[in-house]
Amino acid sequence: MKNRIVIGLIGENGSGKDTVANYLQERYEALTMRFADPLKETLSIYFERFSREDQQWLALEFRKRFGNDILSRALRKKIDDNEGLIVVNGLRFWEDYHFIKSFTNSYNIYITADQKIRWERSTKRGEKTDDAADFARFQELEKVETEVNIPDIGAKADYRIINEKDLNYLLSETDKVIEEILARHK
Repeated sequence: MKNRIVIGLIGENGSGKDTVANYLQERYEALTMRFADPLKETLSIYFERFSREDQQWLALEFRKRFGNDILSRALRKKIDDNEGLIVVNGLRFWEDYHFIKSFTNSYNIYITADQKIRWERSTKRGEKTDDAADFARFQELEKVETEVNIPDIGAKADYRIINEKDLNYLLSETDKVIEEILARHK
């Protein structure tokens, strides 16, 4: 068996998942990947910039055509070939949650914040074409099939970080969680 810890990051848009994933990569040398990577790779063939709505649509089409576990099948190959701390960002479906839990030494972390705070963060970051949406549109985007299960999946997570303070707070809470996980595997 490989010496590996697999961590799934769950969280709504603007909750801080990417910040945590990047931090884990930098501080703990984690290998990071996202459920959305295959979607982004596909969309980037055709578009320089695309929206969250584009990714949501493609995810649903892939799931309809190839099965609900299509994105986890793509990631399993990468995970199986690696050791160490592996972080999978962007769990959105129950299949994603169960996929992470299928690995020995796996944990899910739910990163969340108030919806208004998350909207403000999203408008500032400008990563996707719909990040500039007004609050009403942001709320509508959270009602689509790819987003509605996130709070329920997050409720089943092994750890929860409420990210409503500053960056230092988020990173210190992340350190606490990771240090506890790593201590279990010494």
